[in-house]
Amino acid sequence: MSRVVFSMGANLGDREAALRTAIAAVAPAAVSDVYETPPWGGDDDQPAYYNIAVIADDPARTAGDWLELGQRLEAEAGRVRDPERPYAPRTLDVDLIAVWDESGAVRSEEPRLQLPHPLAHLRAFVLVPWFAVDRDAELPGKGRVRDLLRDATVAADARALRRLHPIWSEHHE
Repeated sequence: MSRVVFSMGANLGDREAALRTAIAAVAPAAVSDVYETPPWGGDDDQPAYYNIAVIADDPARTAGDWLELGQRLEAEAGRVRDPERPYAPRTLDVDLIAVWDESGAVRSEEPRLQLPHPLAHLRAFVLVPWFAVDRDAELPGKGRVRDLLRDATVAADARALRRLHPIWSEHHE
């Protein structure tokens, strides 16, 4: 069994369409509502993001497979990476937050694949949607998401998030 928590976001183009396409491609077990969030990382001269958390299971996928899927979805959505602007606007951003396999939480220090995501514990736009779909969520090595949300900086950032509406249901076609 392999389980992944994705954080997905978009702030260019048809944000909801990009997210819906990505959700459909991962066959989700759970999807949060859409949260409108300010840009993060010091690049504030851009539109707000739509962010969601997606949990998916697939016994055949490895952490590397989940990464390749996320990168393929970004490419199909027209994402362009600018090494000079790591927090630049994007048509789709798909981050692996954590992956579990039959041995437990997958850990990776590879530059291409760092697991669990090294900044997830600082990002309200990751933690709030994830907590909304999994009240018992735990970020490996950092603790329970509910406790991480109590950090003063994260809590302040969380107040800037605006929950909009559901984007997916189990009966979605």
